[in-house]
Amino acid sequence: MLVLVAAAFMLLPHVYGNQTLLFTLMTFIVLAQGLNLLYGFTGYLPFGYVGFFGCGAYATSLLVLHTHLPVLACVVGGGLAAVVMALVLGPLLRLSGAYFSIASLAASQILYYVVSNPNLAGITGGPYGLKIERVYAPGTSYAVMLVLLLLATALAAYFRRSRFGMALSAMRQDPTSASMAGIDVVRVRLMVWLVSALVAGLAGGIYAWNLSVFYPDAVFTLQISVFAIVFALFGGVGTVIGPIVGAAVLYSLYSAIGISTPQYFQLIYGALIVLLVMFLPGGILSLFTRRGVHVF
Repeated sequence: MLVLVAAAFMLLPHVYGNQTLLFTLMTFIVLAQGLNLLYGFTGYLPFGYVGFFGCGAYATSLLVLHTHLPVLACVVGGGLAAVVMALVLGPLLRLSGAYFSIASLAASQILYYVVSNPNLAGITGGPYGLKIERVYAPGTSYAVMLVLLLLATALAAYFRRSRFGMALSAMRQDPTSASMAGIDVVRVRLMVWLVSALVAGLAGGIYAWNLSVFYPDAVFTLQISVFAIVFALFGGVGTVIGPIVGAAVLYSLYSAIGISTPQYFQLIYGALIVLLVMFLPGGILSLFTRRGVHVF
């Protein structure tokens, strides 16, 4: 499967000339997959997932501007910055359900207001954003995002097939029973939280590298979290290919009608979400599992 995904995104730029759109599609697949690692296997739904994405974008850009590190090292630094932020926000995991979701949303908004503060313009660029055009390399950043997409998908496959993934499933169904069975619920949940943050942080760093000029609204907009959540849910969380299918279908729909006629897109998008929640809460891949087809 990884080979097919890699081949598709390597060939598509030669067939479909809009590489920017393909790059954005890959970005949302990575974010949907990263969110799938957390929500699909632990049941924790972070509305503020975009905070890690924005943190990675800003940390990468600041490293590019103030150090002489190679740009790939700066991207890794952006991912590590997101992990540090996840450690700081680790106590949020004591919450559950809607409380956790809302708390993570509030945390992402705090980050947004900090980086966009005009008084910090000398450090973060404030509302004026950052420019790293000297490292602009759309072709290279496209290839690196593809590598990250494959790694995130491989992680989802590992979570689904390994003993670690079985422990996550047990935790999601009944944390108390899982703890009594010898699973360190707190440690395992924190590990997944950090891995999910790392994926989003790396995606944010590569996105900033590809964009080269961006504003706080571009990397901290709540639309990023909404898209990642809806794409993952539409395809099917807890699966490997669900986030890929969901992002490919819905982002293609968005690029076809959402930009030119947003009013019609919002109507169609809303109807799709309502129908999904009512009839396919397990995502469109659940159509196959109902018929006894094994879904990876």
